[in-house]
This record gives sequence, structure tokens and C-alpha cells, in this order.
Amino acid sequence: MTGGSFRTLTGLVVPAITTEQMREVDRIAVEEVGLNLYQMMENAGRNLASLSVELLGDRWPSAPVVVLAGTGGNGGGGICAARHLANHGGNVTLVVSDLTRLRGVPSEQLTVYRATGGRLANVRDLGGLDAELVVDAVLGYGIGGAPHGAAAELIRWISSRTGSVISLDVPSGVDSTTGTVAGDFVRPTNTMTLAVPKTGLDTGTVGVLWLADIGIPREVYQRVGVQLPDGLFTPGYRVRLVCDAADGARIHLPRQ
Repeated sequence: MTGGSFRTLTGLVVPAITTEQMREVDRIAVEEVGLNLYQMMENAGRNLASLSVELLGDRWPSAPVVVLAGTGGNGGGGICAARHLANHGGNVTLVVSDLTRLRGVPSEQLTVYRATGGRLANVRDLGGLDAELVVDAVLGYGIGGAPHGAAAELIRWISSRTGSVISLDVPSGVDSTTGTVAGDFVRPTNTMTLAVPKTGLDTGTVGVLWLADIGIPREVYQRVGVQLPDGLFTPGYRVRLVCDAADGARIHLPRQ
């Protein structure tokens, strides 16, 4: 098992949770407390867009940004981020791994994105795309086994490039509980994880780690036995984290 906690730059200890615990957090938030997926996805996407702008600095909004999105909830957050970037005048191109498989809220996010006039490219167009910043929203915490198909192709394209990469929640291809990888995976320069850090993020493959508030009340975490520190998001909607493991950030080798 990986490390159990992280710290903010001001010293607050933030517990980490497993994939199964995060699934339960999501379930309680929606089924028992009354949040809906669109609310949480919107908060995630806006945070991701804001971090992208912050990292680009003076180069925003002329710097080309490519957002790579899968077909699940993580991809929906990426599509939402692309919309916010486009709305604010960004030079944005969105690539979805498989448009025919988009359903539910992620599909609705794409419909809204199209209304911005932002560019939408296909996986086969990757070779012609230029990017100063790549946003990785291909696979989320629910990954099972090695990435395959178009998702693996997107991940390999990211890996073939140099420059800044932001992964949403977990780097695509990395197991959020163990930090292990079973195939292609992303090594981002920044990872913005959502709600609570995952135990698999105490590796040397996540880059600078950020924690984003997506609007889940503290009571939800308490119901799964997680106590977040007081004042965690008092400064804003996003905080920087460092690994609190005794042996520092560890590298988890791919499964053979």
C-alpha cells in the first residue's frame, strides 16, 4: 500500500483515500446528499481551466492548448475545462477518444463546448496538432488494466511530446490506489486531483500535485471515515500538496 497522507504547503495534513473509498464518496454525495454529477464536473472543469491559465502565465491566451478527453466522467471534466478556456479566448483544441461512446453528462458537456466555437479534432489529427500545454483527461480513477484503443493512442501521443502536461485527478494509466501501471501511462508535469488525494499519487510520476475542491460537503467524507483538516480550502478552490510519506515520493514499476 502507498502512503496515507499528504501535506499542504502550510502544513495541513490531508489524508489519502483508495479508489473504492472515492467511489463511495461519489455515491454518498449523489445518492444521499443530493449533489449531481454535472455540479461536480463543472467545478472540476473550471478548476482545471483556471490552473491551466495560471501555469501558462503571460503566454495565455495565445499559447496553443490541446485537451485530450476520454468518454467517462474524467473526460467530461476535461471537456468542461476546454469550454471554459474557449470562453475566455483561449487557443484551444479538444480531442475526444471516441465521440460515438459519449453518453450522459459528458455528452452534454460536449454539446455546450460546441457552442463556444472551439476547435474539435479527431484522434487521427494528433500528428498535426501543436501544443504548448496538454490537458490529460483521458482516464480517471476507475481504470482497470492497461489502456487500449484510442485511449492508449492519446496517452502515447502525450508521452511522445516534451512540454507541460496537466493530468486531471490521476495521470491516465496510473492506478489511483497503488500507483502501479499496467501499460501506457502519462507522466505529467502537474496533476490536479479532485476532492481528496488518492493513495496512488505518492509516486514520482505525478509532477506537481494540486488538490481541487469540487463542492462535496465535509459530512460526505466523514461518512467514509475521512476527516479533512479545517481551513483546507479557505484560501481558495485549489491547494498545492506534497507527499507526506516517510520515504518520500516512490516510483511504482509497471506490472509484468
